[in-house]
Amino acid sequence: METVTPPKDYEELIRIIHERYEGMSKSYQRIAEYLTQNPNDVAVMSVNAIADLRGIHASSFVRFAQSLGYKGFKELQGVFQRRLSTAAPGFEARIKALETDLVKSDQAGPGSFLQDLVVRDIASLQDLLNNVSGAEIQRAAAMMEKAKTIYLVGQLRSAPIVMLLQYVLTMLGKPNILLNEGGGLATHRAKLASTKDLLIAVSFRFYANEVVNIMEDTASRSVPILAISDSTLSPLAKNADLLFSVPEYEYTFSRSLAAPMCLAQALAVALAARLQKEKAPRIPTVTQP
Repeated sequence: METVTPPKDYEELIRIIHERYEGMSKSYQRIAEYLTQNPNDVAVMSVNAIADLRGIHASSFVRFAQSLGYKGFKELQGVFQRRLSTAAPGFEARIKALETDLVKSDQAGPGSFLQDLVVRDIASLQDLLNNVSGAEIQRAAAMMEKAKTIYLVGQLRSAPIVMLLQYVLTMLGKPNILLNEGGGLATHRAKLASTKDLLIAVSFRFYANEVVNIMEDTASRSVPILAISDSTLSPLAKNADLLFSVPEYEYTFSRSLAAPMCLAQALAVALAARLQKEKAPRIPTVTQP
């Protein structure tokens, strides 16, 4: 029997998951999506807890790990733990706090909801800081500056993010069009975008069908696309010229927008700096007379 050499580090693991994703079974694809979208939870939670969250038997996670060459899920989990322990100075202590809160969440009362959200958001924002480079922010700002018109599309939970971008772009005097679903014209208005424009698409699991369809049609016409999503396995990833992957944490009720909102605001500030040629850009605000 041929021996499979397991990935040695997180980067190699994610690369191999991407390479094999299309050929995986549906259950393995769901596992792959969870691993790429929730790397911190994978590092600190037991396989049984993760399996309960995803509604997949724990043995499937073990077999998934073994298909990659690991002896079991614990060995695969070690890759995520090593990534986490070297993420940033002093971050290991914060992760211990996250682990403690996750373990106690089932026993806690309603008063713990705020603490749970804040702890997870801190970890999510730290991930954002570690995973998004200044060069990527500047590249996105350059794409936005170059575009004649910026088309914005995001529905369901993603709608507040594109609405924030619409507000800031308008205040900066940058022509933009929000492709909302009102009147059923979003798909038709998106067809007005040309290669001189830019589409900014935002969508998270579960991905809005219209957003995915608009993005695919826009990409087929060679319109530049900047995307914000929750995973490099997202359906938005394959058509994006630049993808910002913002992993989300599992919540029983909802998922926080703290990290993607922070990213959207950072992109807006970076664009303002380019337009205003200043080190400390100012985004105008609407004030009452």
